[in-house]
Formats: sequence, C-alpha cells, structure tokens
Amino acid sequence: MNFGYYPGCALHGSSNDYEQSIRACMKTLGVGLAEVDDWICCGATAAHSLNHKLAVALPARNLAVAQKQGHAEMVAPCPMCSMQLLRAQHEMGKDAGLKAEIARIIETEMDGGPKVLNIIQVFERIGLKELGAAVKNPLKDLKPACYYGCLLVRPPSVTDFDDAEQPESMEKVVNALGAKAVAWNYKTECCGAGMTMASPETVLELSNKILANAAAHGANCLVTACPMCHVNLDMKQADIQARYGVTYNLPVYYLTDLVGMALGLSASELGTDRHFVVAQPGKGA
Repeated sequence: MNFGYYPGCALHGSSNDYEQSIRACMKTLGVGLAEVDDWICCGATAAHSLNHKLAVALPARNLAVAQKQGHAEMVAPCPMCSMQLLRAQHEMGKDAGLKAEIARIIETEMDGGPKVLNIIQVFERIGLKELGAAVKNPLKDLKPACYYGCLLVRPPSVTDFDDAEQPESMEKVVNALGAKAVAWNYKTECCGAGMTMASPETVLELSNKILANAAAHGANCLVTACPMCHVNLDMKQADIQARYGVTYNLPVYYLTDLVGMALGLSASELGTDRHFVVAQPGKGA
C-alpha cells in the first residue's frame, strides 16, 4: 500500500514529532509514503482571511504537482492542510471559471488532483481487523478521549468524512488497539487553533474546557490527529494550571502514537518522549 504524502509546514517544523510518529508507524505497517516533491504551504491558517484566490491557488498548486508526479491518492495528516486541499478541489469543482483562473495563476492545468486522505482514513484502508492482528502491545490500560477538533469533519460538504457532530472513526481505531475510548462531550469543540499567539487567553479557556470534560468522563489521555490541537492541549497544560489552578497531567497523543505503541514501538522511536506531558506510572501507557 503506497500513498503520496503532503506533510505541510507544521510536520516539517514545530510538530516534527508527528511526522516522526507517522513515518515510524507506516514503516512498521509496510505502508509507503512518497513525499510530494516541491510542495509549498497550503495557506493555512491565514490565506483564506486575506485573499480568496490565494487560498485556492496555494493548495491547488500542491494538488497539481502531486497529480503530475502520478499520485492517485495523497495523505495530508494535518487537518488544516487536508481541509484546504479538499476545499480547493470543492470550489474548483463547482466553478469552472475559478478553476480556469487558478490554472492561469499556478501556470498549470489540473483535473482535480489526487484523492486527499486524512490519517484516520489511512488506517481504515489498512483495515481494523488487520490493524488489530498486528498489535503486539494491547493498550488495555488506556482510556483515551478521541479529540477530532474543528477541521477533520467540518465543513461536512467539503470533508465528506464521518459525522460532523458525533464522529466515531477514531474510536474504532483505538479500540482495535485494545484501548477503551471514553464517551465525552467535547470531541469536536474548538481548542483555539491558531489563536495561540493572537489570543492566548482564548486558547487557555477553550483548551481547559476540553481537558476538564475529558477528565470528568474518565479519560486518562487524549488522542488527536491535528498538530495545532496537540500543541494547545499538550504544551498549554502548565499555563492552564497556572491560570485556573487545576492539574490534569493528561498525556496527549497523536493517533499514530497509539498505533505505534500497540505495534511495539518505543517512545523514542515515535517521538512521544518529546511531548510536554508524559504518562505517569500506573496511569496508562
């Protein structure tokens, strides 16, 4: 099984632990990732608020490059990136005039580009039974709260993935690993995303609500597929403790971290030893 791979800026920068986890996981599962050559930033998170054509042209160029390189399917693990790529396809698909103008801007023709997949869809392609059969270290002590955030399932007309209010695809993956995902209320609530720098108070307030709800429903960790969500929920726990006087100590994992742990990969192989909050002895993996 082989896919084109669009890492996006975060996975080559501040969230390179996510890429480390993805590559370690996929190598163990025998899944090939061919990074798209000469990819550029997709425009998240600011382009759409500044210039609509730019917000379409940036991801469109990546789609065109991937198509020229022969990728029928392309994995974009960052939900911000996958949504930008999908939105560009969606908008050009319904507006021939826009498609023609974007082709002129990026100086190349394209036929929609490859099918864009998020990281959960990759595990669905592998198959939950096959994934379960590969487990060497069942995660029986883990009770994760699966956090989708805003963009994996929204807007549904663009993402066309899972249920926009009550998604379950991530729970199915973690349960196949032997974990017991908890039912909770904040799985699709916003963590503040890119407001980390512009309005840190907003991020602390929203992230605190997410962590509090996860803890209240018995979770001993959170799992996400978004690098921005991971930053806000992992790195900001110390600031949340200082501001609100609450201590959660909830490890925040990428979905690939849990898969890798179940496959027998170590913290150093996955990059979880570089997270801000680490699991406490006797409180899960």
